[in-house]
Amino acid sequence: MRELWFFLSIVLVAAYRRQTFVGDQVLRIRASSQEQLALIRSLEELEHLKLDFWKEPTTPALPIDLRVPGRHVRAVKAFLESNGIAYSIMIKNLQTLVDEENVSQLVSELRQNGTYSFNYKSYHTLKEIYTWVKNLAAENPQIVRRIKIGKSFQGRALHVLKFSTGHKRPAVWIDSGIHGREWISPAIAIWLAKKIATDYGNDPSVTSLLNKMDIFMAIMVNPDGYVYTRTKNRMWRKTMSKRPGSHCFGVDANRNFDANFGGRGSSRVACSERYCGPHVNSEPEVKAIVDFIGRHGNFTAFITLHNYLQLLLYPYGYTEEPPENIEELDTLASEATEALASLYGTRYSHGSIIQTINESSGNSIDWSYNQGIKYSYAFELRDEGQYGFMLPWNQIVPTAEETWLAIKKIMEHACNHLP
Repeated sequence: MRELWFFLSIVLVAAYRRQTFVGDQVLRIRASSQEQLALIRSLEELEHLKLDFWKEPTTPALPIDLRVPGRHVRAVKAFLESNGIAYSIMIKNLQTLVDEENVSQLVSELRQNGTYSFNYKSYHTLKEIYTWVKNLAAENPQIVRRIKIGKSFQGRALHVLKFSTGHKRPAVWIDSGIHGREWISPAIAIWLAKKIATDYGNDPSVTSLLNKMDIFMAIMVNPDGYVYTRTKNRMWRKTMSKRPGSHCFGVDANRNFDANFGGRGSSRVACSERYCGPHVNSEPEVKAIVDFIGRHGNFTAFITLHNYLQLLLYPYGYTEEPPENIEELDTLASEATEALASLYGTRYSHGSIIQTINESSGNSIDWSYNQGIKYSYAFELRDEGQYGFMLPWNQIVPTAEETWLAIKKIMEHACNHLP
């Protein structure tokens, strides 16, 4: 017990060195008209409020999730009420969830005989994740390789895991961790990678897939941003790149791809959470993906993991014009979400980005689809907003287990419809 309290004191001291969110609330706002939507958007221009739109104001049909710093909560609520805009409180005090995350994570690790050995039910440091990636390849040399595809802005290695039993074959791409604060996505990807490595030769479906296709997994697309969320600011979204003459830093890597770059749903303002960057592929993390996929030239599916809202999305985010194979994409998304729901009853909605969640220019699945990767999908994982980006560690494995069923459905379809 003394050891437990000693380690708890260490983690709590470390936590107080980071940015705190005492009194910060997450409001779910519902605009009833375009006029109300415009009023909500006007809040984005008030930089002194330091507002953080977790889910952006795009259409009256969709809810808006807004994190409001504690010192401005009363003013923002008064603004909404005076304009007849409905809202509810999703998270009453964000710091409470941050504190619970710090403590519960440590306790989970201490239960492993007091060591920090890897635990699929916990969120991990980047060092632990990178060690795990290295070990998975070393333990499964017959089917797994670790490939370095570049370096981040701050010089951290960018790796992909290649699962393969042959050479020069069609492939599936899976990535996670493009936004620093979305800890659940790399945690899920780690579980998925272990599942693939373990099931080959034991599960007929996985064995059949890997006998026909390769799977590439980028577990941590944005390592710099992830480290920043663990050491300084838990709510950081962007990369960590810096620009001469600007006090703001970082780019939304999922607005940096060559897909209507700089258009609606992104921002040219460097301080914005949706800053698209100075030019296409300005971020080394994005360029590494673009160059790798371009060199390979034979990807048939592209899957990226985000959170939250429980959605399965396909192109496009920047136009209402549907993709050529819209019916196939929608049918497959429906089948995948049904497979996901079959395990724990978790319900996902599905549809195009622009119609289902928001406008989004420069995102990765619009880019991948335009490169000819016909099965391009983005998962917005658990939950629907109760915890938002703070999904508790005890939901990691259940989320991974159900997500696997959906991803396997997409991969099987891609495998069965190779050109």
